[in-house]
Parts: sequence; C-alpha cells; structure tokens
Amino acid sequence: MVAMNEMSRFHLAAEAIRRTPRLADRPPALIAECEARISEAASYAREHFEDQPEIRDWMWTD
Repeated sequence: MVAMNEMSRFHLAAEAIRRTPRLADRPPALIAECEARISEAASYAREHFEDQPEIRDWMWTD
C-alpha cells in the first residue's frame, strides 16, 4: 500500500534527491537506482504476495 501511494522509502528518497541542491549533478543515477528498487519490490510482491524480506523484516536499530 505504501508503494502504491508512492510513499515508500525509495519514493521518499528519490523526492529528497530531486529537492537537494547539493546533489544537482547526481540525481539521474540516484533516482534511477531508487526507481529500480521500487520496480524490484513491486515484482517480488506480485510474485510472492508479500514484501521482500529486507522490507518486511526491517526493524529500527540503536
């Protein structure tokens, strides 16, 4: 649902990259990497009917 609403961590990272002036020379590559991760996550979810383990099992650490 988060990815479908374009609020995943990859969507948010891409938007932050677009809006950060000091990254002006790097956005295309970084944004492409975020978009690739979004695509991978969506493909995995369609195939397995759940999020990738790295997303599903992620936890905050100290």
